[in-house]
Amino acid sequence: GFSRQMVEILNKHGVSFSSFDIFSDEEVRQGLKTYSNWPTYPQLYVNGELIGGLDIIKELEASGELDTVCPKAQKLEDRLKSLINKAPVMLFMKGNKQMAKCGFSKQIIEIMNNTGVEYETFDILEDEEVRQGLKTFSNWPTYPQLYVKGELVGGLDIVKELKESGELLPVLKGEN
Repeated sequence: GFSRQMVEILNKHGVSFSSFDIFSDEEVRQGLKTYSNWPTYPQLYVNGELIGGLDIIKELEASGELDTVCPKAQKLEDRLKSLINKAPVMLFMKGNKQMAKCGFSKQIIEIMNNTGVEYETFDILEDEEVRQGLKTFSNWPTYPQLYVKGELVGGLDIVKELKESGELLPVLKGEN
């Protein structure tokens, strides 16, 4: 019950956190009590420092201090914008530059590598939240997705069309 309450409070405040099930490791369960000099659970740590148990967290919440003590979870939209703008040319794909994990990603990598333009990749298979969220954010339902200077260029078909028309290089260099 106390752990559930703690999780509810942290979620309500949009706190970014992870947890450890103390029942899964008796040595950790007993050792942490000694280490922290705190006999009960749950125990909340921020940046390696013990903040306290449920009573302390409730006090921090009541005083408004909880929001200044705990790190906020980055909103998905902000995270996506940050990833899209990680490099001037950003490719979201299955796999990475070195190892494409689907035919469409393999084709777009070959096209991109032949342009000589530097680009970064993000493997959508490694992060389901980004994989699903980017489809909604970009209003583009499939992968790969190519971005230049934070703007969606499109997928494989559009990249192929741009290549055929001779427009791909200027687009990748941000000249269009």
